Amino acid sequence: MASKDKAFYSKNTLNINGKILNVSLPKIMGILNVTNDSFYDGGRYMNEKEIAFKIEKLISDGADIIDIGGYSSRPGAKHIDEKIETKRVLMGIKIVRSFGEEIPISVDTFRSSVARISIEEGADIINDISGGNLDAKMFQTISEYNVSYIMMHMVGTPQNMSKNASYDNILINMADYFNKKLRELTQFGIKDVIIDIGFGFSKTILQNYRLLDNLRWFKSLNSPLLAGISRKSMIYKSLNCKPEEALNGTSVLNTIALLNGANILRVHDVKEAKETISLVNLLSN
Repeated sequence: MASKDKAFYSKNTLNINGKILNVSLPKIMGILNVTNDSFYDGGRYMNEKEIAFKIEKLISDGADIIDIGGYSSRPGAKHIDEKIETKRVLMGIKIVRSFGEEIPISVDTFRSSVARISIEEGADIINDISGGNLDAKMFQTISEYNVSYIMMHMVGTPQNMSKNASYDNILINMADYFNKKLRELTQFGIKDVIIDIGFGFSKTILQNYRLLDNLRWFKSLNSPLLAGISRKSMIYKSLNCKPEEALNGTSVLNTIALLNGANILRVHDVKEAKETISLVNLLSN
């Protein structure tokens, strides 16, 4: 179970199960989708052998965090029972821990029940695409276990979010959203919060690029910023290609995200992200 001791926190540090993770040097979150319908790698990692192969590659390529998802959140994704999601996630956690690595585990879920059992089985971070909007018990769960929390911006659900991309001013509207949520999290005593803009979630392609171009706007929130751009439709639809052909575009946009203040890159391709970070870091030395 995660430590309940409060640790020092600033905008560049996170308490990960009692250990301080400094994200002033950008970190890589490697994606492990234990689903059959994710937009890029759905169905590839559904049994223990396939999952173990992927985990080994994520670790050997240099992932700093592994993010396990058992519920596809692609636009229009099928809603699945939480028992199925829980079974998938717990299998992923078990296999990661079987490697004997201390690598932090993030679980991508908006359900507090899945978050709770995941933390009890070894997860260190909860990655919530809904920012607590789809489960009223999520903030209380995060507070109780004192784990780091990734709060993403999305309007609606994965099933209808594509219809909810209307904003008066997307930068101001989203800043207001995050400030309100951060105040609420503070009331629960939650300090270790990562902000995820939510590229591709209830946003048009042009809105995604405006957000990427203005990512530093959100540094005023005084929380680490996560950029989840990897192989998304803002790349492959713009280039008229398939997700399988969107790695080069991913590296380009990850570079822009880093230059604009991203602290964590959430990616399918860890080796390439690590190289991107290494090269961008040379610019400031």
